[in-house]
Amino acid sequence: MCAILKRHELGLPLTIFGQVLSLQTNDIRYFLSLLKGINFASLASMTITTTGLIITVEEARSVTATAWIFKDVFDDYTYTPPRPEPPASARSSASLRLTPSQRTQSDATTVLEIPLHSLLDCLSVFTGHGAASSAKKRGVRPIDGDHDDLNDQAGRLDAYFGGGAKRTGMSMYYAGEGHPLTISIADTSGNGPSARCEISTFDPEGMLDIALDYEQTVLKIILKSSWLREALSELDPKEYDKLTFVGNPLGAQASGDARPSRSSSKPIFRIMASGSVGSTEMDYTNDREVLETFECEDSVSFSYRFSHIRGALAALQTSDKSSLRIDNEGILSLQFLMEQPNRTKQGAMQGYIDFLCLPMEEGF
Repeated sequence: MCAILKRHELGLPLTIFGQVLSLQTNDIRYFLSLLKGINFASLASMTITTTGLIITVEEARSVTATAWIFKDVFDDYTYTPPRPEPPASARSSASLRLTPSQRTQSDATTVLEIPLHSLLDCLSVFTGHGAASSAKKRGVRPIDGDHDDLNDQAGRLDAYFGGGAKRTGMSMYYAGEGHPLTISIADTSGNGPSARCEISTFDPEGMLDIALDYEQTVLKIILKSSWLREALSELDPKEYDKLTFVGNPLGAQASGDARPSRSSSKPIFRIMASGSVGSTEMDYTNDREVLETFECEDSVSFSYRFSHIRGALAALQTSDKSSLRIDNEGILSLQFLMEQPNRTKQGAMQGYIDFLCLPMEEGF
């Protein structure tokens, strides 16, 4: 439920006594871009930690998407673990989503389930870019312009949210189990309307646990997101239902054109889409301007449902760099670095989105 109360300044303190979570930001666009990047499921698991928020969704028991939103994203972030602490089983489930280094920093976490669409609608009440509009953006083509423009994160955020000089600030509070997620938003100029939203929270039911085996990674690629955007945005989901990633050792091909090619006999990296109309291939050669990092010791090929990969397009639209990893079981990890424009905190950690997808079974 989200209701506009009246026109007045937000005027809330940075922290409220007794709150498990209290945070504030003077510009919600970056926070919104991270949430919209995983907006393909109605319910999300939110894990509150001392280092920030971890918000996860899943689809078809085959793909998960996690937005890692570090506390540096906000102007103020305070997490006070509830007393008594959550049950051991809940803490253990939440810790599975943390990296080993983060797991050792603190075992204190609070896990809850929220309706993601409702949260997005409330945060977007003044912009009109809520859950429905962000879902439509998953299939949009890249913004016209050269690659330098595409890699201008501030420009992409302005384009994504419609631009303009006005900014919306937000305060978010959570008092603990059984309480709603309370959000207050307002125009930071102090002359616009404000709104107060209460989002229902639920006990977590547990998300699909997909884990990439970093010790058994058979293909690792880091590239500018614009190159991956260009490849995936050309594919029509009505025509293609399977996406195959093919990797070959560096010795299999010499350096060549920096742009994707459709003629190479054995490229180091190939994206192949197939469906009812046939197939198409996009090849990448060994050029550091395209593939900044490439690691592949043996030829590998794994296929995935294109409908699952399409869920990553929203995050791809506003990301700066992308990482593609596949382990020996075919588990695919797509990580998107969401660079924060106008950073003011020295050494602030950037948010990112991590997609994990199971491969298609052989014979499909």
